[in-house]
Amino acid sequence: MVRREIEKACTLPAEFYRCPDTFQRLKESLFARSWHYVTEAENLREPGSVFPFTLLEGVLDEPLVLTRDREGQLHCLSNVCTHRGKIIVEQAGRARQLTCGYHGRCFHLDGRFKSMPCFNGVENFPTENDDLTRVEVREWNGLLFVALDPEIPFETWMRPVDERLAGLPLHTLRPLPEHHRDYPVRAHWALYCDNYLEGFHIPFVHPALNKALDFPSYDYELFEWGNLQLGIAAEGEPCFELPPGSPDAGKQVFAYYFWLFPNLMLNFYPWGLSLNYVQPLAPDATCVRFRSFGFEGVALSPETSNLHQTELEDEAVV
Repeated sequence: MVRREIEKACTLPAEFYRCPDTFQRLKESLFARSWHYVTEAENLREPGSVFPFTLLEGVLDEPLVLTRDREGQLHCLSNVCTHRGKIIVEQAGRARQLTCGYHGRCFHLDGRFKSMPCFNGVENFPTENDDLTRVEVREWNGLLFVALDPEIPFETWMRPVDERLAGLPLHTLRPLPEHHRDYPVRAHWALYCDNYLEGFHIPFVHPALNKALDFPSYDYELFEWGNLQLGIAAEGEPCFELPPGSPDAGKQVFAYYFWLFPNLMLNFYPWGLSLNYVQPLAPDATCVRFRSFGFEGVALSPETSNLHQTELEDEAVV
């Protein structure tokens, strides 16, 4: 239980981070009900595109496939055939339909059952149970998110970001794959998030970042499903050129650090976005996926934010 009176609050017991049973319980109670970043929409730009993936491999282990049908509509479907449970789509590409390689059962790109060889005359067939299960999917400024059984609507989850950054050209964000990187971390996923959620360690752990920030002006804001840490730039450091209608107009904002419950960080810099998806693997193992996206027409690059060095410094203390 979270105490509203911060003066009475304390950290979670160590057992939370160590207990295998707790880790197992969170699979269904937390991660199956959360929104997860998957990939960029440009990987499904054309009608007929298919993109198979496993949602939280080793945790939820849910085989899914993203598709874009002939009308350009985006779908997320179970990638398991409703006949005998074989994986249908083995690799990303283009397809006119989804065809199971076991017995030839076919599905439309929106998941509806289409045909099945040698099933003529079968009674009460097909039914809705022969369709592929549909999964919630949302596209946000070129990024794709899915949820198996979302506890909250995607729009509610993302609203603080949309409202705070309404004046920024988020729609122009483009992938910078040369800066994508995965970091294996020997720690519990929540411990990594704990570290992110407090900036008190910056003067002690991150010398370059501390130099770039006006740390006395560092600020926190809480939302129902996340929070914002607002970093103000030190004199001479890169900062946003904010429009007059921005809530932060007149401030020299170095970065917006958003955390969205339970395991997503959206870090906005003058050059663009560093998305950090914290993927749990085991009670003592995590993979942090860094994905970089640049604003169109901006000359700055991720190197100006020392992302790699800051991450290594965090790993050293987590």
